[in-house]
Amino acid sequence: MIPNNLEDVHPMVVLETKRLLLRHFNMFDSEFMCHVFCDAEVMKFGDGVQTKEWVQNWLVTCLEEYYPKWGFGPYAVVERTSQEAIGYCGLFFFPEINGQSEVEIGYRLAHASWGCGYATEAALAVRDYAFNLLGQKRLIALIDPQNTPSIRVAKKLGMVYDREIMFEGYSHPDHVYAMEAKHEML
Repeated sequence: MIPNNLEDVHPMVVLETKRLLLRHFNMFDSEFMCHVFCDAEVMKFGDGVQTKEWVQNWLVTCLEEYYPKWGFGPYAVVERTSQEAIGYCGLFFFPEINGQSEVEIGYRLAHASWGCGYATEAALAVRDYAFNLLGQKRLIALIDPQNTPSIRVAKKLGMVYDREIMFEGYSHPDHVYAMEAKHEML
């Protein structure tokens, strides 16, 4: 693949934390995202193991829909010291959940990066970015009720259980965790 522009080679860094960089994806990220979406353990509470083609289509959606249309999306989470991408964390727009549009904070890391506090560190940065810079008034997280590590991250962000939601094709409802922007964050 020949890069079309500088963003293809050096994607824009959106957020920085003590240990992480969060940046726009590019099509060169396909291989590392397979370590996330093509891993049965990582996808246990998601839509199951995905194909390489699915991963490429997901990246195209980030690049062609999320960033230009909404001004946000999922961001590649890169460990500063190694400069290795370890997963994603970012924002997803849902036009209708229980009768209203919502912005979800979502996070998923490669199995090798679990247990290091990276998901919480990245998600806190994205939460603050959403409220302070993007002006979001509310964020949600859609979490399988058996996914206790993701629930712990949501609670560390300040989210609380809001309700259940049953998506088409699911065998059980997900839990919606939510939080409103607080004045002290602004």
